[in-house]
Amino acid sequence: MTITTLLLFILFVQIVHFLGTWKLYVKAGRKAWEAVIPVYNAIVLMKIINRSPWWTILLFIPIVNLIMFPVVWVETLRSFGKNSNLDTFLGVATFGLYIYYINYTQDLKYIENRSLKPRTSAGEWTSSILFAVVAATIVHTYVMQPFTIPTSSLEKSLLVGDFLFVSKFHYGARAPMSAVSFPMVHDKVPGLNTKSYLDAPQLPFFRFPGFQKIKRNDIVVCSWPTDTLVVIDDPSKGFMYKPIDKKANYVKRCVGIPGDELEIKDGYVFINGKQNELPDRAKPQFTYQVNSKIALVKTDSQRKYTRIPSDYMLSRYDISDIVLYDIDKENKMYIHYAQLTDDAFEQLKNDPNVIEIIKNKGEKGKWDPNVFPQNPRFNWNTKYFGPITLPEKGTTIPITIENIPLYKRIIEVYDGSELGIKNKITQAGTQVFLNGELITEYTFLQDYYWMMGDNRDNSQDARMWGFVPFNHVVGKPVFIWMSWDSNNGKVRWERLFTTVGGDGEPVSYFKYFVVLLGAWFAFSYFRKRKKKA
Repeated sequence: MTITTLLLFILFVQIVHFLGTWKLYVKAGRKAWEAVIPVYNAIVLMKIINRSPWWTILLFIPIVNLIMFPVVWVETLRSFGKNSNLDTFLGVATFGLYIYYINYTQDLKYIENRSLKPRTSAGEWTSSILFAVVAATIVHTYVMQPFTIPTSSLEKSLLVGDFLFVSKFHYGARAPMSAVSFPMVHDKVPGLNTKSYLDAPQLPFFRFPGFQKIKRNDIVVCSWPTDTLVVIDDPSKGFMYKPIDKKANYVKRCVGIPGDELEIKDGYVFINGKQNELPDRAKPQFTYQVNSKIALVKTDSQRKYTRIPSDYMLSRYDISDIVLYDIDKENKMYIHYAQLTDDAFEQLKNDPNVIEIIKNKGEKGKWDPNVFPQNPRFNWNTKYFGPITLPEKGTTIPITIENIPLYKRIIEVYDGSELGIKNKITQAGTQVFLNGELITEYTFLQDYYWMMGDNRDNSQDARMWGFVPFNHVVGKPVFIWMSWDSNNGKVRWERLFTTVGGDGEPVSYFKYFVVLLGAWFAFSYFRKRKKKA
């Protein structure tokens, strides 16, 4: 939906509202013309139904307004004596059109000073739940959202089973684009495995101003820029289109910002010719083959091997991901694959039970078809990639037949269809055409970032997706409120209420939270006793 289409839709809604309510405005002692002026008519309606003018704002907040519209329909009916259960049902079931019927067929009397207190306990509960959902939806959409870490791509900085609070306001909250959607639900309704939203209508993209820019090496939550894979590990199964706000969300480290020249050598990132210096909490990991005299993973009751390090390993080394690949019975050797930090490698190679450790090295110049831009002209792989310059908003670059594979998706999709612009790139010989016209240069409409996991050989990231546009940035993880170790079935108490960023070892503020919570309950208890006395 373009801005023009949105304005026409709003105009249509205003006309529908005027035709269905102008007589009610007159009955309430207002002027008929007050029912037709956008926004003002909503403020006047709030006065008619004896509600706060601030409710008007809630009517214009996407998703929240889906809850508020039925409330306002019912409140309008009750302001004119329509209090029965049937009136309430018809008001909601007809999407407010029942108001048309009473507007033109009933001799209504306006109840100016009606009681706003629910008549039954069920009504009181319903009212409380509705406004709790409204408040939670506003916080969830525009302020802070909970996330969980399902994969080990940022292992050591963030662990599988960490539950995060992600700030939406640091980089600027995105307004929902899917106009009709269940509140506080992402792309599917839990338990039903069905879409939580309607494909249409789609609102134009809008982002509120943030107070912080993304810095290099920040951990960022972003929407997967490419369309969502039907099967994440198998691109051959195809893609399914999703709006930006309903695409899969990933937590990655932003290792490159707009304007950076980025290159990857042996898995290490180089920015503008220098190796990227990561924060001390970041621990890059690489895949190693570990041959040993004993099994380095646990076994279950059926004697089957797992991915969980053995007690022998856990007591000595900080290794979270190791799997037994094969057993060489002839040489009495166990063959494992493990994700190791540089420190873990140095420790493990001197272990008396380890025969040898072999790093999984890539080959420079060998093309990996799964690596961006999925074009043999760029013979890159996950270990050796680039150099490539990250697009910056307002920057103009030359467009050639050689570099168009890097920027085609930007022009057609990220700066194109997702912003409501119809762009189509075609090629003929050595020339590139945009919407049928020869193009020799292009100016970027937004900033682009490079997001990667610290677990370099076990991460779906920008090496496969390519550039991440700013409109796909969701927010900034600020702290871990819960951490669950599924391998051992235990809470990681030392990680509760720790910050995601910062230097040095994470410090838990959980005990301070418990003290403050206890103080609040004590204060509430004694205040209630004082009131009763």
